[in-house]
Amino acid sequence: MTTAPPATPSPAAVPHTRRVHPAWWVAAVTFLALIGAAAFRAVPGVLIDPLREEFGWSLSTISLAVAINLALYGLTAPFAAALMDRFGIRRVVVAALLVVAGGSGLTVFMTASWQLLLLWGVLVGLGTGSMALALVATVSGRWFVARRGLVSGVLTAAGATGQLVFLPVVAVVSERWGWRPAALGTAAAALAVVPFVAWLLRDRPRDLGVAPYGGTPADDVDPVGGNPARTAIRGLTGAVRTRAFWLLAGGFLICGASTNGLVQPHFIPAAHDHGMPVTTAAGLLAVVGIFDVAGTILSGWLTDRVDPRLLLLAYYGLRGMSLFLLPQLFGADLHASMIAFIVFYGLDWVATVPPTLAICRQYFGARAPVVFGWVFAAHQVGAALAAFGAGVVRDVTGSYDAAWYGAALLCLVAAALSIAIRPRPEPRQGEPDTGLPRTPVQAAADQAHG
Repeated sequence: MTTAPPATPSPAAVPHTRRVHPAWWVAAVTFLALIGAAAFRAVPGVLIDPLREEFGWSLSTISLAVAINLALYGLTAPFAAALMDRFGIRRVVVAALLVVAGGSGLTVFMTASWQLLLLWGVLVGLGTGSMALALVATVSGRWFVARRGLVSGVLTAAGATGQLVFLPVVAVVSERWGWRPAALGTAAAALAVVPFVAWLLRDRPRDLGVAPYGGTPADDVDPVGGNPARTAIRGLTGAVRTRAFWLLAGGFLICGASTNGLVQPHFIPAAHDHGMPVTTAAGLLAVVGIFDVAGTILSGWLTDRVDPRLLLLAYYGLRGMSLFLLPQLFGADLHASMIAFIVFYGLDWVATVPPTLAICRQYFGARAPVVFGWVFAAHQVGAALAAFGAGVVRDVTGSYDAAWYGAALLCLVAAALSIAIRPRPEPRQGEPDTGLPRTPVQAAADQAHG
């Protein structure tokens, strides 16, 4: 007696399972791309003194190049988000990495200050701006429904941490072999990521036949589309009609001034003014980068659970108090109080991003990546003003103290702006979330329905 072989289930009856959802691979290669682009952002703080010594340029001139870079880094973001909608994430990111590599590599041939402004300021600013936090907003918004706050925190940490962790490497290379090998090394770091982006980065979940992580195919909404410049401008014109946009942009402007604009480029020269070796100061900023990973990921986790306005109130308020103490912490020797400041500042460095992005999603829906790009532009305008202003303060007064105290006061203002944001009511059932502000008629209808 023979036994019939067990029936083979039809393909339709066999559930298709994946050990790792493709969204996590997209997030991983985005993480690498942000780190590769961030390599250059470690350069200005370390190379300010070598450039002054070789070319005789003033700190104000070099700070102007940094300011242009920071401003374009932010102002490019909303247009980059629109370009990603129009041409796809992969094409934009590959092009941006090539521009960053070119701008950094060509600096070894410069002989005049205008070339510094063009390469450091314009080219690298445009390239890094195309992979700024608008990329984080686009990837986390398209590929994730669950864990959006966590993913946005991890990807934000990639950009901020990459630029700080590269600092000791750039400092050692510059000290031993000169600033030119350091600039070439950052160009190589950007180029090294290009093959991974071309291979693994995909534009939308539907391209791989899956739904966003934690969502359904309906969550894979069509991009805003249209002309990228028009899309970016339309996102701005709609957003400026809301009170929340101005409060977010004002707070983020101060955020940029107190991190990328002040601490990142000027902490090392300020520490050197007090007798601290450049390599030691660069190592301290690298520690900021290490703790930034933990702080930003924790902030993303908290954003999924806590009112983001309260998080911003705490982050800005504590940052302001720490900056008040910083001028007393500098010295030739490294003390425990300075290490404590570095650890705290690392935890708080870009912890503001996940709650700010969450509020943008609440208010602007499908337009959130573009609108967040404009909010981030304010962040970088603040960074540019602080980068240039701190250089002028140092040239005029011979000290950075006024810059630290001014930034501390501004952080307290940012805390007040953040808590002043009112929660946005959810769209009524059956009504699309357009991402545009409520009209007076809609607002009156909302009140009439409770």
